[in-house]
Amino acid sequence: MIEDLLRHKWHANAAYLSAVCENEAARQDEEVRKLLHHILIANRFWLFLVLGREFDRERETRVPDGLNSLAASYRETMALELEWVSRCNDAELHRQLVTPRFPGQIFTVEQVLMQVCLHSHGHRAQLAGKLRSLGGTPPATDFVLWIRERPEPEWPSSAN
Repeated sequence: MIEDLLRHKWHANAAYLSAVCENEAARQDEEVRKLLHHILIANRFWLFLVLGREFDRERETRVPDGLNSLAASYRETMALELEWVSRCNDAELHRQLVTPRFPGQIFTVEQVLMQVCLHSHGHRAQLAGKLRSLGGTPPATDFVLWIRERPEPEWPSSAN
């Protein structure tokens, strides 16, 4: 189920990035770009914790000027995450993690992955409202729609 949730998350993220790229007002909207970036860096923060990689907060929190570099970072992060999850087992899902961002708290890898999926879902809901207000149409990204055929993410060919 965790792998399905992660794969759906990437499908939905790609669908929203594509929907933004197809709408001139959304493509130019700084709030939209910041929200897309926030979804990505939150995912990268937790993924890097799971992978034992350093998260360079200063570099990661710089919001890109355009969507092309953002889309490339989404694809790179997806590749890292899906490669890792393809070899993940129950012991790894129950491994405990700590981070100075949440002093005194211990999380399992499974909890962290659920956080990433729920966090991005919540912000995609925000994007849906923003996209509508800018004259766009949010994509249909319900899990039950995805589960039938499990389509791969369709990233925009050009994001700027």
